Amino acid sequence: MTENVQQVNEAEEEPGWAPDPDDEWGLAVLETAGRQIKKWRELRKMRAVQFGKLVNYSEDMIYKIERGERIPAKLDFYDRADAALDAGGMISELKENVQKVRYPKKVRDLKEREGKAVEMGVYVGLSLHGLLQTPEHARALFEVSQSAYTESDLQRLVAARMARKSIFERDPAPALSFVQEEVTLRRQVGGTMVWRRQLEHLLELAKLRNVTLQIMPTNSGAHPRLSGKIEVLKFADGAAVGRSEGAFNGRPVTEPKQLRILELRYSTIRAQALTPRESLAFIEQLLGET
Repeated sequence: MTENVQQVNEAEEEPGWAPDPDDEWGLAVLETAGRQIKKWRELRKMRAVQFGKLVNYSEDMIYKIERGERIPAKLDFYDRADAALDAGGMISELKENVQKVRYPKKVRDLKEREGKAVEMGVYVGLSLHGLLQTPEHARALFEVSQSAYTESDLQRLVAARMARKSIFERDPAPALSFVQEEVTLRRQVGGTMVWRRQLEHLLELAKLRNVTLQIMPTNSGAHPRLSGKIEVLKFADGAAVGRSEGAFNGRPVTEPKQLRILELRYSTIRAQALTPRESLAFIEQLLGET
């Protein structure tokens, strides 16, 4: 009895998260996967509570997964379920499709664009760009956003942001350029230890041969995007997409004339920022001050 209680308690620590209600494809994938699991469970004449003990999930969580109402926090659930139900790999195969929809659609779309880009230029003035953040830094930002996030929401949001960092592992590697305002590095998000680890992480990324990181000093004066962010992505087929807060109503643009405006602004910003070498020295100096 003690072992069973322990299993359910461990299950409650890994709650998973609910899919986005407007994500039609994601909902369809999860409902299909859930029906397959339920089919195999009933085929083995196993009650949900028994199955839950075998895979370390609560009975309620099992029912939610079977109805397509919950995404397991860890996808090895499908391997555990396959073994528990002796499904011969049929349930494990569901993992591939669930992996594609486990994060919010907006994040998936962003990750897909970033994944196809061969060149990316980004300026951010108010916070560190998501691709540059550590998990602890990202979580601290979500926690102070005054949104009613549950613990599972926070886990999903952080996991989704970290999944985008696969862009640094691509081969061939894309050319990535970041310009960050000085204040985004000085702000101790999450406390001293989280801040130090974030600065160390920036140094690690900045030393990658395909990454250029520049810091815009606070005393540099005015520049074209004091009002917000710029992002320009270029693709292998010659196409490009750009977006800037405060320009073109903040919508993504693909027209050459509009893209040239964004590229010119970004080039001006880069020219005013510290050089990559000076920026590395600046981050090292900040670390030395703590």
